[in-house]
Amino acid sequence: MKTMKLRAPINLAICALLGLAAPSLVSSASAQAPRYEVDANWPKPLPDRWVTGGLGGVCIDAQDHVLILNRQDIGEGELNAGRLAPPLIELDPAGNVVNSWGDAKLLEAPMKGPRPGSSMTRLHSCHFDKDNNVWVASSPSGMIQKYSHDGGKLLLQIGQKSVYDSSDGTVKGTPLNSSAARFFMPSSIYVDRQNGDVYVSDGEGRGGNRRVAVFDANGNFLRQWQPEGMETVHCMTIADDGTVYVCNRGGARIQLYDKMGSFKRSIELPWKPFSPPADGKVEESGGATVAIDFSHDAGQSFMFVVNQNNSQIDVVERRSGRLLSSFGQIGKLPGQFDQAHGIAVDSKNNVYVAENTGRRIHKFRVAQ
Repeated sequence: MKTMKLRAPINLAICALLGLAAPSLVSSASAQAPRYEVDANWPKPLPDRWVTGGLGGVCIDAQDHVLILNRQDIGEGELNAGRLAPPLIELDPAGNVVNSWGDAKLLEAPMKGPRPGSSMTRLHSCHFDKDNNVWVASSPSGMIQKYSHDGGKLLLQIGQKSVYDSSDGTVKGTPLNSSAARFFMPSSIYVDRQNGDVYVSDGEGRGGNRRVAVFDANGNFLRQWQPEGMETVHCMTIADDGTVYVCNRGGARIQLYDKMGSFKRSIELPWKPFSPPADGKVEESGGATVAIDFSHDAGQSFMFVVNQNNSQIDVVERRSGRLLSSFGQIGKLPGQFDQAHGIAVDSKNNVYVAENTGRRIHKFRVAQ
């Protein structure tokens, strides 16, 4: 299959700063700017007729291996044609499966689903710390977990499975946003490379907690803050300069804080539908700032943002907050999205996007 090039030109200066443009292109004013393109041959076919559910998240380790979170929420009758894929699947840079692991009964606390007898699982995000251990958040579980890189050993758990930070300890209770090592619906994790503090966004769904909580390396509660104006705190990460980036999913903005929770500024990323509704009432279809990650140049010059409303990835200049370009579109073909949900960038600035409804992982690379 030939690689499909997306109609997503990126300013030549961006690629020059990232070190991705060839010298001849940089010096030629008439040269076409590089573009992101999907690698339609990545990943390789999964083994043993594996069937995945929605992909909740994606993260990348120190060797540029890609870990995807399989929610295992497959459709009725799908196992007639295959076998249920493991919850966590590790792919090497070539797209081959090199490891898989996870016991859903330990990782998650399924909630009742819409059909009688059905359940919903929401493995939501993962993160590799400086020691290459992996942290996993399952939104409705009430906990986060730290595993050895291969998943063979559970090293730490913060929070208690199926015990929620609510008035009655259940998902039906009133959220408390307690100053304690408890969660309601944890969504993202980031471990400080300097001191091992663990930052957790606890606010995946509406009607739950709305906070960023910080713990020490042993899981003891340190502090928290509630980002202003957020119904959900859907994603969070920390730049190398120590700035904490928090997604205001429904507010089309990313809010920036220092590590103590003091507000610094917002990056506004307004959006509009390509086809305006007849009644003029614009409605969200997932949010404009759903997940984020940074480029891997020295200054982390660029931020890649999952924009579910427009089914695209927005490329933002990190320091100025200026929207520079976008790539991807709605659809079922390679490089097209059906509810993109997670994003990660490797050391070569390849961008990986995990879909929930579409149940796929995409790799995008800079083309010249």
